[in-house]
Amino acid sequence: MQYIKIGNVNIEKSLALAPMAGVADRAYRIMCKKFGCSYVVSEMVSAKGLCYNDAKTKELCTVTDIERPMAIQLFGSEPEFMSRAVEIVNDFKPDIIDINMGCPVPKVVNIGCGSALMKDIKTAFAVAESAVRVSKSPVTVKFRSGWDNDSINAVEFAKAVESAGVSAIAVHGRTREQFYSGNADWNIISEVKQNVSIPVIGNGDVVDFKSCMDMYDSTGCDLVMTGRGSYGNPFIFDEIRYGLNNKEYTYPDAEKKMKIMLEHIRLILDLSEKPENIAIREARKISAWYMNGCYGSAKFRAKCYTLDSFEQAEKLAEEFVEVQKSHISF
Repeated sequence: MQYIKIGNVNIEKSLALAPMAGVADRAYRIMCKKFGCSYVVSEMVSAKGLCYNDAKTKELCTVTDIERPMAIQLFGSEPEFMSRAVEIVNDFKPDIIDINMGCPVPKVVNIGCGSALMKDIKTAFAVAESAVRVSKSPVTVKFRSGWDNDSINAVEFAKAVESAGVSAIAVHGRTREQFYSGNADWNIISEVKQNVSIPVIGNGDVVDFKSCMDMYDSTGCDLVMTGRGSYGNPFIFDEIRYGLNNKEYTYPDAEKKMKIMLEHIRLILDLSEKPENIAIREARKISAWYMNGCYGSAKFRAKCYTLDSFEQAEKLAEEFVEVQKSHISF
């Protein structure tokens, strides 16, 4: 297996998990690691929230050994808050500190953070430089191809943050205005790779071994990252690792898939400080994703959103398996 180096951190050159707010929590990251994910990134953490001693924000910064190599991702648009936040994060000993300059959601963009920074390269440089100056870990930046189709500036942006001293960059091949619709433009990832000397991570529309290899081949990127391709599908990381070793991967059948789903739900409940009937709500969408693409999945997904206990999840999984078996035998 080949490896890439970001600063002093070695990462297997297979498939990494993209940061996803409200999705890629610790349970999600651990499940992806179990199936061979090479690198994970935390959910977005507010730099300003850290500086104001927000307890919930600090909890997001915890790094466990099973998740390494792992980055803590910060967002913010004020250099002074970013540098202070990085100093705080240093105590959590992340392998990498990543700065989000690509989040498209209005509540982030409207305060000048996330992809809004793509319209202000001078500030983006200052934010990145302030983080690099005080960080004890390599610093990376994740951004998009541009704000919209009339302002594709990923190459210029990449050069700016590289000059600020970051150790690698991740490029999502969509504009902010696209959000997650349409197709990712892998050409822009290729252009960025050709114009910087630091490692480039490619992100966008990777859903299986073929698309992962196509991104590596067509962009020349150093590492491929997937987000939505992992929804209910931690198996994608195994598929990539098998493929890279010239082995054929067989996806789990319905029964095995449900066992993994229940393991994931159990992990969510065990890691949560909330009562089961509250914590299970965070597992509803996760369980629905595991059922996507299967016979009668629409009906079962609807049932997932009514789950109130782990016992109910077990019964639903059993029912799901029986329906799949009946459908196959029919």
